[in-house]
Amino acid sequence: MPSHELVLSEEVREALATRRPVVALESTIIAHGLPRPRNLAVAEELEELVRLGGAVPATVAVLDGRAHIGLNKVQLERIAQDDDVRKFGHRDLAPALAARASGATTVSATAFLAVRAGIRVFATGGLGGVHREWTETQDESADLRLLAQTRIAVVCAGVKSILDVPATLQRLETLGVGILGYGTDRFPGFYLTSSGEPVDWTVRTPEEVAEVIRAKEALGGPESALIVANPVAEGEQLDPALHDRVLGEALDECRERGISGQAVTPFLLDHLMRQTEGASVEANLAAVRGNVRLAARIAAAL
Repeated sequence: MPSHELVLSEEVREALATRRPVVALESTIIAHGLPRPRNLAVAEELEELVRLGGAVPATVAVLDGRAHIGLNKVQLERIAQDDDVRKFGHRDLAPALAARASGATTVSATAFLAVRAGIRVFATGGLGGVHREWTETQDESADLRLLAQTRIAVVCAGVKSILDVPATLQRLETLGVGILGYGTDRFPGFYLTSSGEPVDWTVRTPEEVAEVIRAKEALGGPESALIVANPVAEGEQLDPALHDRVLGEALDECRERGISGQAVTPFLLDHLMRQTEGASVEANLAAVRGNVRLAARIAAAL
């Protein structure tokens, strides 16, 4: 098999062939988002949540130059435990396959590969977006443009709250990426139930989301994503006052230390984790679990 051909697990291949629901899952949260050994336990938990929702999980990763859609137990353990597993965005895929490299896939790479496999629904935590100080740095996540060119429903808890949320929403509008608020008229704030920013369309059931997806497919037109913005439950969100205080301190420290570019996001996330004593990680995981459950129900409704 040529290295550029997708490798579908037997479970995923059979599900797609028989039109059973499938949900794509990214692997970056496993390889780089959580400490060991909890990362593997979370990976297995998320796959089980998809199955409990009546769908088949398809965790995406690149192993030895092959793009895998659906991982077995050994492959999942490798992604969680191997120090040499890199992080691949969409732009990294071609050189990674050619170099026989291994890596976990980000939102952009996962969405791209999932659509190539014929998967219509993808669950993740939070999207990338426009960074603060954009007017000076021109720093924007590759997620946005890729989603503008990729027809898939992405269930997420908004964009990471360390980003410029209003600017990100404006950019998504410019790119023609649709947004549905699931049970809310406010765009979620990742760690927070609400960012305070409004959304134009609210849906309340998986069946309503499925109807929007079908209508979008029937209309044709631009191959853009549909974002299903699913807020973390209020009881599981990070305390808003704590979030705002710690994030403000982290941004001040960034400026004082001259931290810029790609170093900003990992610094801010690490600062939030330490200063909230891990509460930010728990809020993130609560959001991911909720998104995975909802994605399975949407896939089943389709």
